[in-house]
Amino acid sequence: MTGAGSGFGAGIAAKFVAEGAQVLVADINGDAANAVASAIGARPWVVDVSDNTSVRRMAGKLPNPDIIVNNAGITHLPQPMEDVSDEDFDRVLDVNAKSVFLMARHFVPNMKDHRSGAILNIASTAGISPRPNLSWYNASKGWMITATKAMAVELAPFGIRVNAINPVAGETPLLPSFMGEDTPEMRAKFLSTIPLGRFSTPEDIGNTAAFLCSDEASMITGVALEVDGGRCI
Repeated sequence: MTGAGSGFGAGIAAKFVAEGAQVLVADINGDAANAVASAIGARPWVVDVSDNTSVRRMAGKLPNPDIIVNNAGITHLPQPMEDVSDEDFDRVLDVNAKSVFLMARHFVPNMKDHRSGAILNIASTAGISPRPNLSWYNASKGWMITATKAMAVELAPFGIRVNAINPVAGETPLLPSFMGEDTPEMRAKFLSTIPLGRFSTPEDIGNTAAFLCSDEASMITGVALEVDGGRCI
C-alpha cells in the first residue's frame, strides 16, 4: 500500500489490518511509515513510487500481494495553469501517474501468473469535477480514472480486478495545499460544495477500500467510486 504513512493511506492500512490482512505500509517518508506500521501492527517499507529501481526493489521483497493499493499522491499549489513550474508538473505526474505504471510493471506479471488479485487506485473527485487553479493535479487524477478502466478491461481475463475511489477533499496533509491557505473562511468555502457538509476522513476511504478489495465485491471492476458527500452530483 503506497503513501500509507499518513492520510487516506494510513486509514486504509488500519482498516485492512483490522480485517485481518497482512499490510505493507509503504511511503517515501520512513519515519511516517514506521510510526503507522508500529501503531497498527504492520510492516513498514520506504519507497519512492516515482522511481523504477525503488519500486522494483520493493517488488523483489514482496512479489505476490493479493491486493495493491496505489494511494501515493501529491499536488501543486493552487495557481493559474501557466504558472506551475516544470518541476512541480513533473513531480505531480511522476507520483500520481507514473507510479501506477511502475507498480503495474513490477507486480502485475505475478498477479497474472496467479490469476487473481485486486488493484485499487486512489483517484479524486478532481478527476471528474475539477477545481480551478489545480489544473495539472486534476488532469493527473483524470488520467488515473481512465487508467483504472483500461487496466480493468485488460486484466479481467486474468481474474484481476481494478477499481478506483474518488474521495472529496479530506482531513489529510494535502488539504492545506488544495486550499492554498488553511483558514476558517477557506474551509467554509470548500465545505459549501459538499452537500453532506463535511470533509472525507481516512476512515471513510478505508471502509470503501476494504469493500472494493474484498470478495464481496468480486463482480465489481473498472469503477471509480465517488466517496464525496454528494459533491459530484
